[in-house]
Amino acid sequence: METRTLGRTGLKVSALGFGCGAVGGLMVRGEPADQRRAVARAIELGINYFDTAPQYGDGASERNLGRVLSELTVTADIFVGTKIRVSPGDYDRLEQVIPEGLEASLKRLGRESVDLFQLHNAIAPESSDEALSLRAVFSEVVPALERLRTQGKTQFFGITAVGDTAALQQVIDAQAFDTAQVSYNMLNPSAGAAVPAGYPAQDYGDLIGRAQAAGMGVINIRVLAGGALSGSEARHPIASPPPAPIGSGHDYGIDVQRARRLAPLIEQGFADDLAEASLRFSIANPGVSTVLIGMARIEELEHAAAAVSKGPLSADALRQLAALQNGFVGEAR
Repeated sequence: METRTLGRTGLKVSALGFGCGAVGGLMVRGEPADQRRAVARAIELGINYFDTAPQYGDGASERNLGRVLSELTVTADIFVGTKIRVSPGDYDRLEQVIPEGLEASLKRLGRESVDLFQLHNAIAPESSDEALSLRAVFSEVVPALERLRTQGKTQFFGITAVGDTAALQQVIDAQAFDTAQVSYNMLNPSAGAAVPAGYPAQDYGDLIGRAQAAGMGVINIRVLAGGALSGSEARHPIASPPPAPIGSGHDYGIDVQRARRLAPLIEQGFADDLAEASLRFSIANPGVSTVLIGMARIEELEHAAAAVSKGPLSADALRQLAALQNGFVGEAR
C-alpha cells in the first residue's frame, strides 16, 4: 500500500483509508465478527488510517472500532481520527463542549488520545443551524483544540471542509488547522481543479490546492458520492438509505444518472468499473493524502485496495473524464 504524508503532521498514512461511517454501515450495523475481519484485513493490506465520529450510529462506530482494535494484536502504526459536531444549542459554550466531546469519544474508543480530532460542523460566515461562523471557529474552536493538544489528548486537529466555499478558503489560508476532509469526486472535481461556469455543483475553488499550499493534509471524503458513483441505486441491507449529496446534484438519483454517463471510461478500458475509476481519479491528485472508503462488506474493501494498487488514472483517462464532465455544464443542480 502506497503511503503519503498527511501535510504538516508528518504522519505517513496509507493512500486508502478505512472509513467507519454510517453510509457503508459495516462499523455501525455490521456483525462483530465481520467488523473484526475487515479491520484485520485492512491492516494486513497496509491501511493505517481509521476515521470515525460520534454521529456514526450514535457512538456505535467509535465503540466498535475501539473494541476491534483492542482485540487485535497490532504491531503496525495505526492512526485514529474522530470528530466533534456541536449542536446549535451549544454554540455559546464551545470551549466546554469540545473537550467534553473528545472525552466521550475517547471513552467509547477505549483510548487515552487520538491522532486527529476534527471539527465536523460546516463552516460559514455566520452561524446557523447548519454551520459555525468564522468568528466562532477562530476565536473559540481553535483555542479549545490547541488546549487539547497541549494536554496530550490529540496530536493534530482538522476540519470537515463543507459549508461556504469562501469561508472554508479563509480557514485553510489561515493555517490554523492541520488537516481538511475534502469532498472530491468524479461528479464534482472542483476541489481539485477549476470547473467551467455553469457546472452543476458547488464550486469548492481548488480547496485541495489551497490546503496543500497551506501545509495541510487532505483526507478525501465522498469519493463515491455516497455510493452514487457505483452507478447503481441499490443499497446493501446494512448500508444507510441514499445520503443527501454533498456539493453535487440536489438528490441522489441525479448523481446516479450522471455517474452512469461516465461509463465510457469503462467501455474504453481505463478502469474495470466506476468505483475503481473513482478511487484512481482521487489518488491522481498529488494533494490528496488519503482517500476514505466506507463499506458494507469486506469484499468492497478488497476491491478498493486492488483499485488503489493499480495507481492513478492515466492522463488519457483524465482527459476523457474532463470531456464527459463538460457534458454536465448548464444542467440544473
